Amino acid sequence: MISNEHSRVDSLSDWYLKEQLDFDKRLIRYRYETIRPKFVGRSGLELGPAEGEMTQFLVRDFEKLTIVEGSSELLSQIPERENLVKVHSLFEEFKPQETFDSIILEHVLEHVDDPVALLKRVKAWLAPDGRLFLGVPNGNSIHRLAAVKMGMLEYPCQLNARDHALGHRRVYTPETLRAEIENSDLSVCEMGGVYFKPLSNGQIQENWTEQMIQGFFDLGKDFPEFAAEIYAVCQL
Repeated sequence: MISNEHSRVDSLSDWYLKEQLDFDKRLIRYRYETIRPKFVGRSGLELGPAEGEMTQFLVRDFEKLTIVEGSSELLSQIPERENLVKVHSLFEEFKPQETFDSIILEHVLEHVDDPVALLKRVKAWLAPDGRLFLGVPNGNSIHRLAAVKMGMLEYPCQLNARDHALGHRRVYTPETLRAEIENSDLSVCEMGGVYFKPLSNGQIQENWTEQMIQGFFDLGKDFPEFAAEIYAVCQL
């Protein structure tokens, strides 16, 4: 199983290096801006940084930031920093010798074989007063609901072509995310949504103005249940 996961991670690295849109990166920044005010402590751990789009921001927030990435090719794209520790490892094989104040898993759970098992493992790495930050795609995003009405999806959480290209095994609803968190014996401090996205990332990038892009980020704060992304802040 572990050897299969190594191969799977390596096979996905090309997408992040060659296929990722500028608007994909913009959404990562919006997710960062949403969770940043909730960080605690001086030490951070980011699981699954890919090529480091969020890492470039996180490294400014912690005295020490450890990142764990299964793809050596993606990890090599991330610049060295004095306060950055880079670890090439699958999450299932990572064995830290310390705990962390803030642990970030942004768009990780939809990729892994057993999300609850991973959360139970990560829980042991969290400092007593630390916080765990999760981000996942929302099956109830307005663009998925519209796709069902148009006959492009049979149901909102059905995986589409882009999900498969990204290696998604699932998408979430607030209810299914909360259930996995609670099954991991973690407590939910806060849940919310990021970005009201009525169209695909490609359509937005090709046709929207800067004012429209920013406006729909702000709109997502008003309609979190229909936002493109779900975030959760958890604690022990």
